[in-house]
Amino acid sequence: MLTFKQVLVSTFVLFTLMSLLRTFIPRTLRPLSTTTPITSRRNMHIQSIPMWEGSGNNYAYLVIDDKTKDATIIDPANPPEVLPVLKKHVDSGAINLKSIINTHHHGDHAGGNKETLKQYSIPVIGGKDCDQVTSTPSHNSTFKIGEGIKVTALHTPCHTQDSICYLFEDGDEKVVFTGDTLFIAGMYKLMKKEDFGDTMYRCGRFFEGTPKEMHKALNEVLAALPNDTKVYPGHEYTAANFKFSSTILSNPATDRLKSFLSSNKQTQGKFTIGDEKEHNPFMRVDDPVVQKATGEKEPVEVMRKLREMKNAS
Repeated sequence: MLTFKQVLVSTFVLFTLMSLLRTFIPRTLRPLSTTTPITSRRNMHIQSIPMWEGSGNNYAYLVIDDKTKDATIIDPANPPEVLPVLKKHVDSGAINLKSIINTHHHGDHAGGNKETLKQYSIPVIGGKDCDQVTSTPSHNSTFKIGEGIKVTALHTPCHTQDSICYLFEDGDEKVVFTGDTLFIAGMYKLMKKEDFGDTMYRCGRFFEGTPKEMHKALNEVLAALPNDTKVYPGHEYTAANFKFSSTILSNPATDRLKSFLSSNKQTQGKFTIGDEKEHNPFMRVDDPVVQKATGEKEPVEVMRKLREMKNAS
């Protein structure tokens, strides 16, 4: 039987040993405190809303700041497909719809503004020619969605002169909504007149601009974004784009894209600016392989020739 004095001595020795071990064991080997955050929670949520599937293959995007529930709807062009989604979220209290954002004025992007405004009295942010527009942000100007999302307007005139791409940032997460300026793996498709009434929409083509403007939009403005910026285009044209781009480029990046397309129909948000620099020939105008395919070397002339080849494909 231990005496009281022996118990005290043993307790003291044990406490001293534990203190010494705690001092010399590396912190990385110790269990985390219950109050130590393991990951930071992001506050941005993006919901894609497909429109005109099988013809225009457009996307509207609902972007929500989860912390405040403040939200914006990007290019709600087809109200019959977009308004039910908005109504469900608004009526349930899941979002506070604060604005419409347009990437450019074409009807298959801004044509739903008037009907949407009949249901929601909110501002329209977009290029000067967008229907019902209330404010046009200047190039590189910023505004916020809720508390956590910073939006930067990037003017990219060419497809239309009022084309604006929007960089959304929430902590380390970065996404860019590119409308008809940049698609995954290129640009594509001449819309048919019957798809959207009386106006022809040459999505991704030099509709109101020049090869020089498109080169600047893609290879100076958008290419300057961080490589991990996810791309959300205005249409799902990737499979068709790949048919053309694969005749120009063949590299590990195009192989990865081909593999993804073999089992996925939707590609929005799945590829980044860094990916586009690898598998999109329109963003590789300095690549000798692309230059050889076009027979041109000067970047703007390579862009012009690529567009001509794409138009004819």
